[in-house]
Formats: sequence, structure tokens, C-alpha cells
Amino acid sequence: MASDLPLTPPPGAAADWTVPQDWASYTPADHATWDTLFRRQVEMLHDRAAPEFLAGLDILRLSRPGIPDFAELSERLYRATGWEVVAVPGLVPDAVFFNHLANRRFVAGRFIRRPDQLDYLSEPDVFHDVFGHVPLLANPVFADYMQAYGQGGLRAQGMDALVNLARLYWYTVEFGLLRTPHGLRIYGAGIVSSHGESVFALDDPSPNRLGFDLSRLLRTDYRIDTYQQSYFVIDSFADLLDQTRNTDFAPLYAAVADLPTLAPDAVIPQDRVLHHGTQAYARRMPAA
Repeated sequence: MASDLPLTPPPGAAADWTVPQDWASYTPADHATWDTLFRRQVEMLHDRAAPEFLAGLDILRLSRPGIPDFAELSERLYRATGWEVVAVPGLVPDAVFFNHLANRRFVAGRFIRRPDQLDYLSEPDVFHDVFGHVPLLANPVFADYMQAYGQGGLRAQGMDALVNLARLYWYTVEFGLLRTPHGLRIYGAGIVSSHGESVFALDDPSPNRLGFDLSRLLRTDYRIDTYQQSYFVIDSFADLLDQTRNTDFAPLYAAVADLPTLAPDAVIPQDRVLHHGTQAYARRMPAA
């Protein structure tokens, strides 16, 4: 999503910004890039990713070679949770993004990165969007959370609170960690689709790992150009859904509006600190 995009869709896109995936246009090299990314992530995620994510890979049969055909993928996903995957030309306006989520449609880019971009890409491609996001949409609880987030986004547009709500998405859907009986596990799409951050998020001493706190998270800034300085850990997807669905966000937005924004590396007295990071990695990076 992107707030500064015009509301008029680009040429070739429908009124809701969707476009044909045009699966037949992918080249053998495109499919080979997907397969390389898929293989190396699955090999390292078997004991790092949330069980619900790994189950989604099997439910959706994403281990089949090549970039998935969105039509076939959507058939399997719809049978599981009533969601569909729709192609878009790139980032879409906030209102469009929220409307799709609220109606159980996940928007995905259709291009694939080049072979020399395996380790870093500044904008989401089909691997990030489909491999990173879609497996968890086969889980009924997380699927409901994503719909609830979209519905909340539609309400937030009139409250001048989209910056706060974007932080919830960033620190859960993109970069969230889950507490399990076997230790912390990854579920955020930005982590599971990144070879380097899949290791960094769980193993490196640099970042903070903090217990999920909705009001605190809405105040917390983030960087998009490097690994995260703090990760927030949920106790369960059911708890995440419950807090999102049953919280009145209007007074919460009003309360956090009067509080200072927290830096990405901040640790404050009210935090449940699972690991207080050294921030050594962040200090080696250029300032944002």
C-alpha cells in the first residue's frame, strides 16, 4: 500500500487496480529464480518458521516447481479459508489495499526479481508476496486477522491514523515473531522470504525481541532499508486476532497521538523484554 499514489488506476488495470497475472509470459529463467528462492528458504525454515506457515505451504502445494498460477492458487486457498490472490501492477493506494483485504483478497505483485537480486529487493515481488504472505492465509485464524486488519484500515482512513495502523502491519504481518513451546518462530512475510533475516531475526544478538503490546507498537517507528532493530513477539494468532477484532481503536489512536513516537531500537519500562539487543548491527548501518 502507499498513501501518495493517485486513486486512478494505471493503464491496463481494472477499477480495483487488479491486472491479469499473465502467467504464460514468465520465462524459464523467471521460474528458475522462483525455484532457487523457494528451495533455499524451505531448507532453512523447517525449524524456524511458525508451524502454521509450514502447513500452509503443504495445503497450497507451493512446493510444485515454478511461479504459481494465481488462478490455481486461489482455488486451493478459497477452499481453505475463502481467500483469493489477485495480481496488481505494484503498490496500490491505501483505500484499494484495505478494501481488498476486507473482502478476503490478497494483492500480489506479478514480477519476479532478477537472479542478481536474490538477497535484496527494495520493492515486493511475486516471491515476497506469494511465498511470504499467502501460506498463512491458509490458516483460518490468521486469515481472519488479515480481514480484520483490512476492515480496520477502512475505518482508520477517517481518523488520521494510517501511520499508526501501518506499524501494526509492519510489526506483525511483515516482521512478526511467534512464541511456541519449541522457542520463537518466524511468521512475518518480510522475514520468511529473506534468507538473511530468517537467521538474523532469531539468532543475532543485535535486535530487541519484545512482547507484543498493541498500544506500544502503534507508537513505534521502523526502517525499511535494513534488518529490524526490534521484533514483537505474539503469544498466538488467536490472541492477535482477538486484540485486533475486539479493541476499539478510536480511543487508542487518540491516546497514542498525545505520546511521542518511539524509535525502532527503543526499550521502555513497560516492555516485556525477551531479549535486550546490542544494536551492534544497526550501528554499522548508515543512518536512515
